[in-house]
Amino acid sequence: MSSIPKEKAESFSEMDQIRSGSTQAGSSNIWHSFRDSFKPALREETLTSAHVSEKEYEEMDDVQRAAVNASNSQLKRDLKGRHLNMIALGSSIGTGLFVGLGESLSTGGPGGIVIAWVIIATAIYATMQGVGELAIAFPISGSFNIYASRFLAPSIGCAIGYNYFLQFLVLEVVELVAASLTIKYWNSSLNPDIFVAIFWVTVLIITLLGVRWYGEAEFIFCLIKVITVIGFIILGIVLVCGGGPNHEFIGGKYWRNPGPFANGFKGVCSVFVTAAFSFGGTEMLALGAAEATNPSKSIGKAIKQVFWRITIFYVGTLTIIACLIPYNDKRLLGSSSVDATASPFVVAIVNGGVKGLPSVINAVILIAVLSVGNASVYATSRSLASLAEQGMFWKWGGYVDRKGRPLFAILLTNTFALLAFIATSDKQTDVFNWLMALSGLSSIFTWMSINASHIRFRKAMKVQNRSLSELSFKAQSGIWGSYYGFIINALVLVAQFWIALFPIGGKPNAYDFFLSYLGMPVLLFNWFIYMVLKKDWRLFIRSKDIDLDTGRLEVDNI
Repeated sequence: MSSIPKEKAESFSEMDQIRSGSTQAGSSNIWHSFRDSFKPALREETLTSAHVSEKEYEEMDDVQRAAVNASNSQLKRDLKGRHLNMIALGSSIGTGLFVGLGESLSTGGPGGIVIAWVIIATAIYATMQGVGELAIAFPISGSFNIYASRFLAPSIGCAIGYNYFLQFLVLEVVELVAASLTIKYWNSSLNPDIFVAIFWVTVLIITLLGVRWYGEAEFIFCLIKVITVIGFIILGIVLVCGGGPNHEFIGGKYWRNPGPFANGFKGVCSVFVTAAFSFGGTEMLALGAAEATNPSKSIGKAIKQVFWRITIFYVGTLTIIACLIPYNDKRLLGSSSVDATASPFVVAIVNGGVKGLPSVINAVILIAVLSVGNASVYATSRSLASLAEQGMFWKWGGYVDRKGRPLFAILLTNTFALLAFIATSDKQTDVFNWLMALSGLSSIFTWMSINASHIRFRKAMKVQNRSLSELSFKAQSGIWGSYYGFIINALVLVAQFWIALFPIGGKPNAYDFFLSYLGMPVLLFNWFIYMVLKKDWRLFIRSKDIDLDTGRLEVDNI
């Protein structure tokens, strides 16, 4: 088995250039260079670099082979520290914050959203600390997908991997349609499919340019979102204190009337689910560990920023909004659609007497949905490639070309995204509702798997008499943070089950239940199918048998 020496980690980019091959010597033909870039990456050194002979490789079980494949991926390490820092700051800032927060306010009231977001934020912080420790120790392709296979059980890794893949496969379609509908704010006479085509081509080009350009695009998208949120928080503080055109001191006015809670305890439980969904994508930072130029430094620095992002961008924003908008404001009722007039950002500013901002916010919403669409292709293509490396998908899904692109996975994801052309159909709502239902709980399952993987990793370290000093980054929340994150996420699943079974303002019915909870049977189906097809009935891997070395980044202890 292999470990990755720390001194070699900083030269990963150079290693990738050697392993990925180059165009024919002396060739200056641009067309030949372009054509050759699609050829498969050279893998002659894979087993050699893993210190594993072909005979040893053949004798390994599926978990051991997956570990070797993941630790010697042909993905290029072109994500720089500034890319990862900005992704950490703005990866999950999207329509959930700019638009969906309004629906949560109308459902749970100001007290409900503050309680729900603060509790979920602490759970996400603990989860990101745990995945940061794993990602820096094991900067391998697949990240939390393969952590579940290595530290829990292959069947769990398969279920988590496919669920995560489905989540972002569907999300790209939804975001492309959302982007096309956002344009209708300025011109409602144009066919939305025109803009679906434009945005689809844009995302396709960005994702085919390679991981470096994905990083550059996300850097710009996230920078715009971050500036917008910071600007809103500053303006919101001024408005709350009476510094707006109306010169009205607002303070806690709307906390007293109409009150802090809209639908009692059930409303708060409903907001918990929405809050958890809004943080979806936060874990994507760990997915970039396999393509970071210096994972030990850049991932660690980015992980440490997650707490400040959560505190400032989410808790700060929703606190301001809770002070500026009463939960019974009728304009929030349209917050389920992508419309600047329904955005709580716009409602709050208009209430403060400031005019002329809806177009600006709408432009930011457009950038946000394009950012999520771009990130969705990244997440699905890397997840599918990882599943292929683990033998859980056809081998062609793991094809990586000489530019380090998981080419077939990218093309498959973008081909599925053509489903977005139903934007003009009168059945689009029903189609999207059921597509989202397939993976509606995916983020919760992913975070729980991260928490459980970190717990099992620490347990294996203890059982195998390994010292934590071997780790270059240790979770500040420790193993107890992962227990806390797991419990909070489990409670969210319970809350979602209750809301799905007894919806607010409605009676129990099968349609609403499966629309809200279909993700659970999908996860269980993938888990069971793997065990049947592979005839692997292990529920977990014993601590003494967990592989703690393959692909691990070593730290010199002096």
